[in-house]
Amino acid sequence: MALSNTLIAGINFAAMLLSIPIIAAGIWLTTQTDNSCVKLLQWPVIVAGIIVLLIGLTGFVGALWRLPSLLLFYLVAMLLVILFLTALVIFIFVVTGGGSERAVPNRIYKEYRLEDYSGWLRRRVESSEKWDRIRTCLSSTSTCSELNQTYRLAQDFFYASLTPLQSGCCKPPTDCGYTFVNPTYWISPINPKIEGDCMQWSNDQTQLCYACDSCKAGLLANLSREWRRADLILLLALVALIFIYVAGCFAFRASKTDKLFSQYKQGYYNS
Repeated sequence: MALSNTLIAGINFAAMLLSIPIIAAGIWLTTQTDNSCVKLLQWPVIVAGIIVLLIGLTGFVGALWRLPSLLLFYLVAMLLVILFLTALVIFIFVVTGGGSERAVPNRIYKEYRLEDYSGWLRRRVESSEKWDRIRTCLSSTSTCSELNQTYRLAQDFFYASLTPLQSGCCKPPTDCGYTFVNPTYWISPINPKIEGDCMQWSNDQTQLCYACDSCKAGLLANLSREWRRADLILLLALVALIFIYVAGCFAFRASKTDKLFSQYKQGYYNS
C-alpha cells in the first residue's frame, strides 16, 4: 500500500512538472510584440498550465496523506484538463492552417494577403474597432523604427529577412511601385495605384501601413507562426500528460486492489 501511494505521489509530481512548459509557452507568447497587442491565446495557455499545476499538487497531497477523495478528484479533474488541452491543441492547429507567404520579384522578404487566413483569425482584426486598438499598440512599438537603424541601402533592405509583421506594416506593398528612401520612408510613384493598400501608405511614422490589409495579414502570419510553436509545446506536454494520467489510473487501481486484498486477508485470519 505504501509503495502504491509513493508511486502515485511520484506520478502526480511529474504531472506538476508538466505545468512548467505549458506556463512557459504562455509567458513566451506575452513577450511577443504581436501577441501583446492582440492578447488571444497567452492567457488561456497560462491558466491551463496553472490548473495542471494545482491539480497535480492535489493528487500529490492526496497520495502522501492517503486521502482517496483527493485522488479521485485528481483523476476526474485531470481528465477534464486533458480534454480541454486536446481541444485547444486541435483548435490552434485548425485556425492557424492556411495562410501562405508570397514571393516578391527581386526581394528576399515575403508578402502576405489577408484572405489567405482562417475566418476566425480574420474576424479578430477586420473590424475597425478591434483594429484601431491593435494598430495603436503596434505603432507604439519599435517594430518598424528599428529597421531604419539596420538597413541604410535599398539593396540591403530588399535582401533582408523581414518578419511578416515588418513586411506587412512597415513598408508599402511592392506592387504599388513606391521608391525606397529608407525602410519606413518611400516616394510615391508618378501614377500611383488608387486601389487597396497603395492608397493607405503614409510616410507619417505613426501611420506607415498600419491601416493596410497587408499589415493585418502580416500580423496574422506572425501570430500563426508563434501559435504553432506554442501548439507544439502543448502537444508534447499533452502526450506526456496522457501517459502520466494512464499510469496514475493503474497505480490508483492497484492501490485499491491491495487495500481490498489486505482487508480480505485480515478478515480471513481473524475468522
